[in-house]
Amino acid sequence: ELGIHGFEMVNTFFPSPQYAYLRHLKRRADELDVQLLLIMCDLEGDLADARAERRVLAARNHRKWLDIAAVLGCHAIRCNVHGDESDPDATRERAADGLRHLLDYAAGSGVDIILENHGGLSSDATWLATLVELVNDPHLGTLPDFGNFPAGVDRYDAVAKLMPHAKAVSAKCYDFGPDGEETTIDFARMMEIVRRAGYRGYVGIEFEGERLSEREGILTCRALLERLI
Repeated sequence: ELGIHGFEMVNTFFPSPQYAYLRHLKRRADELDVQLLLIMCDLEGDLADARAERRVLAARNHRKWLDIAAVLGCHAIRCNVHGDESDPDATRERAADGLRHLLDYAAGSGVDIILENHGGLSSDATWLATLVELVNDPHLGTLPDFGNFPAGVDRYDAVAKLMPHAKAVSAKCYDFGPDGEETTIDFARMMEIVRRAGYRGYVGIEFEGERLSEREGILTCRALLERLI
């Protein structure tokens, strides 16, 4: 109904993901010409936990979502790398260790691991970009979100730092003026940053406004992105 042909999912919204259900979901998506793009994974443990056994457990917890993503034809799962905020350098090393455990399992699956600026240290674009560079695996990348940055951070500079590693993009939006422009974020400037990075994938619509309904927000954001793209 909305004329959108790419769909991103969140693991906590799934019912018990049995194989028959997954095949049904994939079949319905194919019938409707909708690509199932990625699964955002939460509540499966912290890949940057200070305890090595917890990092291994978190990597193992994510394995089922890699398997599910492969069945659905997704290109990636989004993981979190939360850990000790007081020691960014040590947490980066731990996150790299946790990610390597997961990337070893993902090898050959065709499914990438992507990291979003999603609170804590991950919302520090320099920290997140250097983590990806430290791991140095072609199947690890970023999912820059136009929002999710602390107050006072230059969101345009931050997204520009994440875009060289981007395997997905999230166009966070909150409200729109009478001209259809987003009132919090300069979308034209953001999309120019995305274009300059050579990104050619889907741009996800993530509407978090309160004035408009979800449907209105999604349609208004889609119209704005279509004008800019």
